Formats: sequence, structure tokens, C-alpha cells
Amino acid sequence: MPIDAAKALAAEPRTGEISWDHKDIQLYHLGLGAGIPATDPDELRYTLESRLHVLPSFATVAGAGMAMMGGLAAPGIEVNLAAVLHGGQSIELHRPIPVKGRAHSTAKVAAVYDKGKAAVIVLRTEVADADGPLWTSDAQIFVRGEGGFGGDRGPSVNTELPDREPDRIEERRIREEQALLYRLSGDWNPLHADPDFAKTAGFDQPILHGLCSYGMTLKAVVDTVLGGDVSRVRAYRTRFAGIVFPGETLRIRMWEEPGRVRVTVSAADRDDAPVLADTVVEHA
Repeated sequence: MPIDAAKALAAEPRTGEISWDHKDIQLYHLGLGAGIPATDPDELRYTLESRLHVLPSFATVAGAGMAMMGGLAAPGIEVNLAAVLHGGQSIELHRPIPVKGRAHSTAKVAAVYDKGKAAVIVLRTEVADADGPLWTSDAQIFVRGEGGFGGDRGPSVNTELPDREPDRIEERRIREEQALLYRLSGDWNPLHADPDFAKTAGFDQPILHGLCSYGMTLKAVVDTVLGGDVSRVRAYRTRFAGIVFPGETLRIRMWEEPGRVRVTVSAADRDDAPVLADTVVEHA
């Protein structure tokens, strides 16, 4: 059996050292579309080293985001990467991410769920520096054709939206070259850059990274509901519900509640086709 859940869960965590500085932060922010207008004081917090703060979703690319791929090489996990989809992502922040850091990363398979025709592998990464824990990140990896092994189906993560119009709707255009820039933060999958490769995967053109949409959405919430204060973010989770292409526009709907913002994201250019669902930003 390609996935041996018991073996994967019992495996020793993979550990390593990661580091980053202002250049990594600035590159990540630019990959999310930051810096427009270039002289806007609110945008300079993302692009100018003397004013820099760190959007918490940077946790997904810190250390070039290698923890997720390392997890797929864990004992008991033997899967065809062509059958792998990034199904969801969550981050819990223990304190704000510093502009420059060196930290210890511990990655393990935290859960394996049986969805019948597919398996879901939860890869958990915990990161701490000399001052203590920084963040905990869970990547939910959907593996087609690997279910049916009799395991737990796992929890339902469907988030019911309020029965009212959203409090805020923001639109964020994806630049034509944005996927090319975002991939420099560590995700080199040719699906996001090579038209020929994209066609073999069934797409007319390269698609945007799901984690880029994830970061763009958090930036929109921080810049509007949270008044530009990244330190207020406590946790952020989403389910990847569909694709979006460079050149399209994200339509981000927000419902504000005490201590959290519920969000949906769709492709405005394609009749609001879903992009992110079950999305929640928890905040102070």
C-alpha cells in the first residue's frame, strides 16, 4: 500500500534550520502584488526595509517552504506527485514574525485521513527561534487514488457563512507576471510558469499558486479590517476550492465578527468561480 498511515505517524520528525532576512520578506510581499502604488505609505510597510513588517503568511515560504515537500518523503508516504493537490492551509502565530530570523523547524505527519477515493495527509511544521515558538503550520495534502485503507475520515472543516451580505468586498488584480515573481520564494513547480507543462496538466495556461492567493487574501484583510497591523493576526486557515489565472481579479468577501473575519474568495472574471473557501482570519 503506497500510504502506510501507522508508519507515517510513528516516524521521527524531520528537523532543520531555516533563516530569512529583509530581502526574503520583500520578495515575498512583491510576489503577492505589494507595492502598488509604489510610494503609498501603507505599501512601503511591505516593500521598504526601513519600514518593513512581515505578513504572517510568510510562514508558508520561510526556508523556501521545503517542509511540505520533505513531509511527502516521510516513511510510509509513497505517492505519485502528479496525484497530489494542496487541499488546505492553516497557520497559528505565537508572536509576530521578525524581519530577520534564524529558527529551528520540526516537520512531521500529524494525521492521515481516508476520504474513500483519496487520502488527506496533514503535514505539521513547528518553528521556534531562540526566544521560543514562532508559528505552527498545517498543510492539508490531498492525494487522489490513495483512499480506501479503512482509516478515519477526519474532521469536517466546512465553515457556514453568516446569513447576510458581506461587510466588505475587496478586489485584487493578479498581475500577468505575478506567478513568475511569486515562484522565486521557493515553489518552482512549472505548472505556474511553463505553458506546455500547464497544458499537460489540463490547463490552457499556467495557473497562480494557491498559496499566492492565500497571501493576497490575508494582505487584503490586514490592510482593511485590521488597519494594516500584521501583529493582530493570531491564526489563518483556508481550503483551496479552485484555480485562478494571472491577469484575473480576486473578489474577496469579508464578514466581520468578534475576534475573526470570515472570508470567501472567487475569480471575478469567471462568474465568481470559487478560489478559497472555509477561510477564517482570527485576530486580536
